[in-house]
Amino acid sequence: MRFSSVALAAALTVVCVSTSLSGQRPDAQIDTRSMQLLAQGRSLMTAGNLDGATDVLETSVAVDPRNRGAFLLLARVAETRDLPGKAIRLYREALLLEPNDVVALKGQGEALVTKGAVVRAKDNLV
Repeated sequence: MRFSSVALAAALTVVCVSTSLSGQRPDAQIDTRSMQLLAQGRSLMTAGNLDGATDVLETSVAVDPRNRGAFLLLARVAETRDLPGKAIRLYREALLLEPNDVVALKGQGEALVTKGAVVRAKDNLV
């Protein structure tokens, strides 16, 4: 009787873990609509339309929250607008998706330095 409850708990753990892992999509499977919106947002940013770029990129993230590129571009838009706090948050979102993203780490460090958090930026490098 004691072993059956342990076995049941172990079985439920295996089922829950396997379900959560199979539910996560890799970067290669990001929704095509989200990728199209990312391209549109990049064009708007290049043209200098930061409001339009922000709207389109936020829609891109809403369509597929795994679109790391949209988070990175939103962070760059925030930096362009002199909003380092918002940029830090957006880089953190990108790093949650891919902790070793060098572009996100660099951008977050630069935004931290801009905000005056030099010690925290150094801690992130270690």
